Amino acid sequence: MAGLEPRVEYLESFRCPLGGLAAGRPRVLCHGAAVFVSAGSERVSVYEQEGRLLTAVYSFPAQVWQLELSAVPGLLYVLCARRGIYCLSPDPKSRSVNQGDGSDRDSEDGELPCALISVDPDACLLPDAALCTFTVVADKLVTLAQGPAHWKVQLFECPRPGEDARPRGQVGEVELSISSPLTGPLGEPTAPRFLPVLRCVSPAGPSTLLSRVQGSGGFLLERALFGLLFGVDASLLESPVILCGLPDGQLCCVVLKTLVTSKLSPGDPKALVKILHHLEEPVVFIGAVKTGSSAQDVGDTHPDCLVALGHDGRVLTIKAGCDEAGTLVPALREYRLPGPVLCAACGGGGRVYHSTTSELCVVDLAQGGVPSGDLGDPPSLLCPAGLGVCSVVTLSVLSEVPEGDVRLLALSTRGRLMTCRLQLSSEVSGPTRAAAASTGQKIKDLLSGIGTVSERLSSLRKAVEQRNKALTCLNEAMNVSCILLSGREGPKPISCTVTTAWSRPQLQDVLTATFWLENSSGLCLDRGWTLCVQVLTSASASDSDMASAATTYTIPVDRLGPGDRREVTLPLGPGEDGVLHLPLTVSCALHYSLREVMGGARAPSESSKDSSDECCPDVLPEQDGISLPLCEHTVDVLWCLRFPGLAPAHTQAPGLLGPLCDPVDTFLGSFLGPRSEPTGPASLRAKFLPPSVATIKVSAELLRAALGDHHSAGTSLDCAALQWLLAENAALDVVRARQLSSVQGVAPDGADVHLTVREVAVTDLGAAGPLQTVEIQVQSSSPASLCGTHHAVIGRLQRMVVEQAARIPGPPDLRVQCLQQTYSSHETLLREVQTLRDRLCTEDEATLHATAQRLLQVHRQLRSPSLLLV
Repeated sequence: MAGLEPRVEYLESFRCPLGGLAAGRPRVLCHGAAVFVSAGSERVSVYEQEGRLLTAVYSFPAQVWQLELSAVPGLLYVLCARRGIYCLSPDPKSRSVNQGDGSDRDSEDGELPCALISVDPDACLLPDAALCTFTVVADKLVTLAQGPAHWKVQLFECPRPGEDARPRGQVGEVELSISSPLTGPLGEPTAPRFLPVLRCVSPAGPSTLLSRVQGSGGFLLERALFGLLFGVDASLLESPVILCGLPDGQLCCVVLKTLVTSKLSPGDPKALVKILHHLEEPVVFIGAVKTGSSAQDVGDTHPDCLVALGHDGRVLTIKAGCDEAGTLVPALREYRLPGPVLCAACGGGGRVYHSTTSELCVVDLAQGGVPSGDLGDPPSLLCPAGLGVCSVVTLSVLSEVPEGDVRLLALSTRGRLMTCRLQLSSEVSGPTRAAAASTGQKIKDLLSGIGTVSERLSSLRKAVEQRNKALTCLNEAMNVSCILLSGREGPKPISCTVTTAWSRPQLQDVLTATFWLENSSGLCLDRGWTLCVQVLTSASASDSDMASAATTYTIPVDRLGPGDRREVTLPLGPGEDGVLHLPLTVSCALHYSLREVMGGARAPSESSKDSSDECCPDVLPEQDGISLPLCEHTVDVLWCLRFPGLAPAHTQAPGLLGPLCDPVDTFLGSFLGPRSEPTGPASLRAKFLPPSVATIKVSAELLRAALGDHHSAGTSLDCAALQWLLAENAALDVVRARQLSSVQGVAPDGADVHLTVREVAVTDLGAAGPLQTVEIQVQSSSPASLCGTHHAVIGRLQRMVVEQAARIPGPPDLRVQCLQQTYSSHETLLREVQTLRDRLCTEDEATLHATAQRLLQVHRQLRSPSLLLV
């Protein structure tokens, strides 16, 4: 049938909305030479085939959903949306006519005016806003109404000729089960997207009253199949059966005579309903075809195969077959056709015509279509043949002749009524052997294509999973960014604390920093997070060109769940020159690498090429991720002081031990004997140079307010101040336990540093009397160690003054004249320092020593000022 070329003839054009007609609502119905056409609007047009013109247009009060003609007495039943069922005679002369001009006619290109017939409200046979479909069976009217949660099948008696055009009363009713709600959010019924299908089926036989099924909504079915599907009672009673195809895919049936007597006999009404199958998609068509062609079927032209089509292309066929024991059983088989299916119609020779959005097709369900296993079995494969006609929304078979000439009546989406003539001779009624062989090859190609598509689908599924995982990680990263950048006071949910300690790997003293990354939030730091630590030496602060002065470490976090802690230890110095350059600025940040996360979300072919593209571990990534600062610390001399005198006997704590002695000095000392004096640089400075002293005085009130909780009731202010200065030192616990106010330590270069804190009274500055102050004294024989320690103490005091400036109401009353004198004397000393430094560059060696001695004296005076931090 692939070579069929239909002859299309356009009869009439009807008005349609912008975008064309939608499937499901338009209808075409033949009654002799008249064709009733509903184009999805409120009008029903009557087209005369012989005269090729419109003879009348019926105007209804709402959109027309369904048309049906009864066999006797030949009435036209029309279902209007949310109004009910109207009944009228198809003869226009029997109705009141309102003539209009050419604009009133439903045709677009008709030249002759036609009658516009307004349907009277009295013509409403059954007013019911819930009705969705109906069918007429002899003198009975069967309706399907939409309820709040169920579909309801109702049976009425039609009025007889000459009676009032109203049903004589409801005879029976039954509810159908449904799997989805039919009401909107306010409890009102929602208009179904797909209208249900209601057909009447009667058993074939000599005693069958043809009037039952001569209407447009019914058909006959072979007795054997009728009995298998609907039971012995329906077959013996020769009762018509109502088939219901629902929008949710259910295909169920109700025996009409049992529905009539349902009010008279007790029992469960739902037992009257039998579910035949579930297509799992909206049912759009129910019909029957004749597929058998054996010798015993000669003269029997009744359909022997029930057909149901779903909107997405699923086809169900039910025939009478035999099981292994030879018992008759219903044989159900499902097929798949290209969808969506807009409309369908059954023809002779087992042919089913159906329309999709692309083409009008025909499939052959007869045994001659595609070879099957046993005689009488339905074909194993459906091969639709295109007819070259597209965009058909409703379809009807006009006539068929034994020679194979088929005439179809169709309405297109453009509103065009047309006839299609097909030549279906016996030679081309089914696929030839060559076509069958070609079909087998196509099946192989399809299977091969399915395998390729399956592999591609697996690859795409994996890519989608990776992208979903990447989106989840990005969402987590955004949440972490929000809680760290929120600016809320108090400790951060994700924090990093730093402690320093001395260690001795390979006979060398090394200052190490231990970083504790703690997650106190409810989030998880997963793949893509890195802890970045940058160590910036003091040399880089003065010389930005020294790129080697900044060192960055990147440590993958892997996975840090809520409540977890991660410990990382890194060396801080000394550097390659053997010198520990203090102070050091240590910055900690969390970095989220977008490259690592998004790299896994690419397609497999892309990610394999870029898997080796990683960030360098010694360069802080800036352009491919998010950096969230955690903390910044300045590691100075106070962090690094060691206190050998505080270490108990046989202690192993490197923070309390003294620096490692030079191996050459140790070797030479072993030859000089135990009474020999040390010869190191620090010992020589301590022996021949007087120790340098620097003092700073701080107001006791200011220091007490700054210490706060650190200054407990049982701790003196000087002890609390020393503990505050050594808060980051490893010896803090020993100093706190012994309540020390003075300690003797060793600087990183090996020089002794004496740190003393005491309370003193200053008598010459207070206007109201002596001022209580705390004096912090730093003493060392090494000028470099003294300067480093002095700088560290001043830095802490400066930060303290800035923090307390807004909290303390104001300074105490001071003697301004005394402050002016002290300030003037310091200015004189600073000018003298500048003069002495200039003389060092110009004087000879004879006077150089005296100038250097004077410069040291002036520096000592400047480091012990009489000024006070208040």
